[in-house]
Amino acid sequence: MKKITMFIIALVASLSANAQFEQGKIYLGASLTGLDLSYSGVDKLHFGLEAQGGYFVMDNIMLKANAAVEYFGRNDAPTDFTLGVGGRYYIIQNGLYFGVNAKLLHANHSYNDIMPGIEVGYAFFVNRTVTIEPSLYYAQSFRKHSDYSKFGLRLGVGVYLFKD
Repeated sequence: MKKITMFIIALVASLSANAQFEQGKIYLGASLTGLDLSYSGVDKLHFGLEAQGGYFVMDNIMLKANAAVEYFGRNDAPTDFTLGVGGRYYIIQNGLYFGVNAKLLHANHSYNDIMPGIEVGYAFFVNRTVTIEPSLYYAQSFRKHSDYSKFGLRLGVGVYLFKD
């Protein structure tokens, strides 16, 4: 009986994730980046906070904007600020997504870089609208690839607001 109950709960949970990525919905998110799990040639490790907002222009396709601040604790570049745009394609209705983005990085008063990137993640629904979103990301530096390109793990929280 316990196995049947767990199967029914899992089935209902997977069905409730359907149609979460519909045209017209709004997305709000926040994430922690780095968490000592990010690495680049110069920085080694870092910690960052990111805010995101998005809109589903069609089912499973979201356009988004983001702003982030990253703290490195180094004298030559203690804090980075980024602004970016991008998109996500939800591969299947259960939350697996692929994202592309481009961001403008400003650091240490004179360092600027444009960094296109990709990410693969999963939107795990805690309830009907709130998700926990782990993802792996890569950001390519145009300034100096070997030192400033980054790959890492991001852990986010998302809210999918219902359309009118």
